[in-house]
Formats: sequence, C-alpha cells, structure tokens
Amino acid sequence: MTRKIQVHQVDAFTREPFTGNPAAVVLNADSLSEAQMLAVARELHNAETAFILAPDGDDHSMRARFFTSRSEVAFVGHATIAAQYVLSRRHDAPRRQRQKSRAGVFDIEVRGSDADRRIAIRSKPPAIGRELNDRERLAVLDALALASESLDGRMPLRIVGTSSTRLLIGVRSPEPLKQLKPDFARLTTLSAQIGAAGYFVFALTPSAADHFTESRMFCPALGIAEDPVSGNAHGFLGAYLAGLGLLRREGAHARFAGIQGHSLHRPGRVDVELEFSGEQLAGVWICGQAVSIFETEIQLA
Repeated sequence: MTRKIQVHQVDAFTREPFTGNPAAVVLNADSLSEAQMLAVARELHNAETAFILAPDGDDHSMRARFFTSRSEVAFVGHATIAAQYVLSRRHDAPRRQRQKSRAGVFDIEVRGSDADRRIAIRSKPPAIGRELNDRERLAVLDALALASESLDGRMPLRIVGTSSTRLLIGVRSPEPLKQLKPDFARLTTLSAQIGAAGYFVFALTPSAADHFTESRMFCPALGIAEDPVSGNAHGFLGAYLAGLGLLRREGAHARFAGIQGHSLHRPGRVDVELEFSGEQLAGVWICGQAVSIFETEIQLA
C-alpha cells in the first residue's frame, strides 16, 4: 500500500521569500515510523523538519516531532512557527493550540490575519546555567576568532537552557559579529566539554529604531554550521537579559525585537515578550511571521 504525505516548505521569522529560517512541515504524519521521519528529513535537507501528529492526551490539541538530518530534537522554534503558520491557513483553523513535543506542552496563539499574521509560542522560563570559567571562556573566544576586548562586560558568558542549551556571548556592538571566523571542528569539541550545543553571539543595539539586538548563532555539534534565525535562542536571551536588569519593563511585561541572518543573506526578525509575576519571570513568548515557499506531496511505499 502506498501513502502520500503533504509537505510544505516555509520560511520562518520573515515575510520575504528566501529569507529568514527555512523549515519543512509534514502534515498528517501519524502513519510514519521514526525511521521514515528521519529519512524524509534527510531527503528534504532542511536544518529541521516538523512532523505534525494527532494528540495522544487531553492536555494538548496536536503534537509535533522535530528531526534534523541526524536525529530527533526536543523542540525547534522556527519549525514550530512554520508548522503553526501552515495550520493557521486552513479553513476554520483555531486561533489557539496547545502543542506537545518532547520538550513539553507549549501554548500557541495566532495573532492578526493575512499579511499581518504572527505566530506566538509561549514557553516556561529557561534555566539560567553556569558562567564559563576563564579557561573555557578563552577557548571559546579563540575558536570564534573573537577578541576579549570585544566582549560586553555587563554580560558574562553563560549557558542557558536544559534539554537544549546555548552559550550566550554578548559583544559591545554589531561590528564584531561581522568579523567572526568560527572554527567549527573546535566548537564541536568544546560543545561536548562545556555542555552547550550552540553559541549565540549577540550585541545590544538600543539606538536602532526597529530592534534591540543583533546576533549570529553557530551549532556545528548539531550539524548546523550557522543557524539563520533562532527563536529558541532569542527566548533564552530574553530571560538572560531580564535577569541582568537590561530590559525595560512595562508593568508585568517586557518586549524586544532581535534581528539575525544578515551574514547568511537570510535576514529575519524575532519578537520576544516576557511575562512577570512580581519580580519573577513567569513566561516567555517567541513571536514571528512566516511565508509559504511551496507545497507538494511525497509518495511512500
């Protein structure tokens, strides 16, 4: 018996085709085995592919599984934006979803409509992990070809996250971002040694009119040399900056926008919203737009 699966190619965190972060979305994937999902992800050759499945419990409305060309991963921000964008275009699509993945259950909201439509993902505050010691810090800087004097002294190099971890590296201005020359083999080795799967290098840009941060991210240990636009990392960054008191709060909320991807000619934008309960961070929203590139069917034996 042959089966057909519906596949969508979507650029996330943008409204301009061929920019932002590309992802594949496979609908009605319940009949696929894990081996088949991995084979499809390899064939589609995106950094990540999202597979959409029916719910298997009462605490969520749908499930998503995410695969790189190497393995399954717990959660992917831009692939969730892509998947929920595809689902939101269906007739009578719900404005709210609860999406279950290996990383837990996430609240999803569709905000606006048509060209102004944005997908918002709510997650629990990420864990703020340890600061690197001097030896580790120097090794990472050397692997990035980043000078110590380029670092922003207000922001120590710190690991953020649990199941998915990133090392956050703040620099004084966007200029050092352009000069980075990562040694991917060394970064891969360092990931295993320090416990961070990727390196998120960012600069605060408070004088910019339309964004507050600019960044680049490298995840060679995950098979991704440079990630064009990362929703997850921007959520981590929001929690990190809030903890340092570097975000302006408006009552129980703080907001900022980050841009990424210019170095790869795939510029994109992530909007981050933080919710507070008193002085404690209560939730993180990652928000972004998307655009459909094509859709097709794959026939499986």
